[in-house]
Amino acid sequence: MDMSVANPSLVSLSVAERVIVPLDVSSERAAIALIEQLPQVIFWKVGLELFVSSGSGILAALKERQKRIFLDLKFHDIPNTVAGACGAAARYGIDLVTLHATNGKEALQAAQQAAAAGAVEAGYPTPKLLAITLLTSLTARSLAFELKIPLELPEYVLHMALLAQENGLAGAVCSPQEVEQLRQACGDNFLLVCPGVRPTWADANDQRRTITPTAALKAGADYLVIGRPITAATDPVAAFERICEELATVA
Repeated sequence: MDMSVANPSLVSLSVAERVIVPLDVSSERAAIALIEQLPQVIFWKVGLELFVSSGSGILAALKERQKRIFLDLKFHDIPNTVAGACGAAARYGIDLVTLHATNGKEALQAAQQAAAAGAVEAGYPTPKLLAITLLTSLTARSLAFELKIPLELPEYVLHMALLAQENGLAGAVCSPQEVEQLRQACGDNFLLVCPGVRPTWADANDQRRTITPTAALKAGADYLVIGRPITAATDPVAAFERICEELATVA
């Protein structure tokens, strides 16, 4: 089943707009150098290391260049704190922001309300909140023996995604190996963002639950987060263009 355009709101997007490239560097200077090196990239991810080292300056730099922003800080705390963080994040005019589904019902609802209020206050559209279901570096063995969670991995990920959907979140972050199951269960209007996507010609690195970009898109992913196969390539521009060409055959 070809789910490459499952979400109606994404039909008008180009392939390049559905590839999110992480700014996995340790300084704003290095991040801007990467952004300038890859002008073709429309959507960038800002994670913990860069945000902690550079603060909100990198978000302003991306907005100035009319880029889309995925703020991947994976908030996890008590409801009041998570809500405050999501409200503050929304004031930067970002597009996507992450928080752990394991925050629980109260925190997920409060976060959504705070994000909407923060965006209105700053004059931006409300960012889409994405729930982290299970980090892609974790395996079924990690879930069972390290975290002591008795559910099978696919069942646990599905539970987390449904919890997020039931409490008003726009979507979830999941391994591409679980995306088809989540698409069928959550429907077409629930955003699914897949990190850990690796082309056949790239190293898997520390990702454990991964498939190729074309397979992830066919399975129903809306956005693909692809980092080192692009940013660590000898020619990052060529690597990005190669991925887009491969995806164009299924999008």
